[in-house]
Amino acid sequence: MSTRNWLITGVSTGLGRAIALAALAAGHTVAGTVRAEADRRAFEELSPGRAHGRIVDVTDGDTVAGVVAELERSVGPLDVVIANAGYGLEGTFEETPLAEVRRQFDVNVFGAVATLQAALPHMRRRRRGHLMAVTSMGGLMAVPGMSAYCGSKFALEGILEALGKEVAQFGIQVTAIEPGSFRTDWAGRSMTRAVRSIDDYDELFTPIREARQKASGNQLGNPAKAGDAVVHIASVDQPPAHLVLGSDALRLVTAARTAVDKDIRAWETLSRTTDFADGAQL
Repeated sequence: MSTRNWLITGVSTGLGRAIALAALAAGHTVAGTVRAEADRRAFEELSPGRAHGRIVDVTDGDTVAGVVAELERSVGPLDVVIANAGYGLEGTFEETPLAEVRRQFDVNVFGAVATLQAALPHMRRRRRGHLMAVTSMGGLMAVPGMSAYCGSKFALEGILEALGKEVAQFGIQVTAIEPGSFRTDWAGRSMTRAVRSIDDYDELFTPIREARQKASGNQLGNPAKAGDAVVHIASVDQPPAHLVLGSDALRLVTAARTAVDKDIRAWETLSRTTDFADGAQL
């Protein structure tokens, strides 16, 4: 397998870090974005000369575009770009302030869009490249108490699916990475939690929040193995448009898609009643 130049956003912790480590171990050159100077130095110390840290706020589109252009000049053509930076926002829909919902979308959706849009023109000119984004199993199924987070990941899923159909003609591949629960800080220190204010939700949501906090650090998924899986699909000729990671994600996503299919079948007759009787007027 030939070595490639990678860009991964959010490499200081979590899956971004794991994917970067796996790519470096495979001999690739990796540029990674972080938010602090100490994290930048720590990342570059992982592999001097092949690990290139950059301080970036992914919600600043101009900065993202500038860094991508600079990396194309200083590191070389970016072959694999992964929009990984993001965070979780926990809270019932009614209790989550609109400002927090906007912030969730600003990072998880628009930060990813800024990263992929910055890299795309370079890949399009070369007629090759692989664009990826870390969404979540929560981009294909939803759970109570995570409406803003799941909404942001559902949005990113739609963007990626459309993007893949647009750029296939240029030899560019697009993959949505959909992890389940992995043993990272995502559900602990990295989770933002809306303040509880409505006791009507106590019976439903209190056990969910407590279970998530208790499970933090004990999740089923191994981040190192996720990193290896992502590096593998970056090396195959026909990578998937969707990569579900983890047996829990497989189970929950499959159940969610089965429920959608059940609704479609159950209400198919009503769905058909909304057409004009004489068909489309072409």
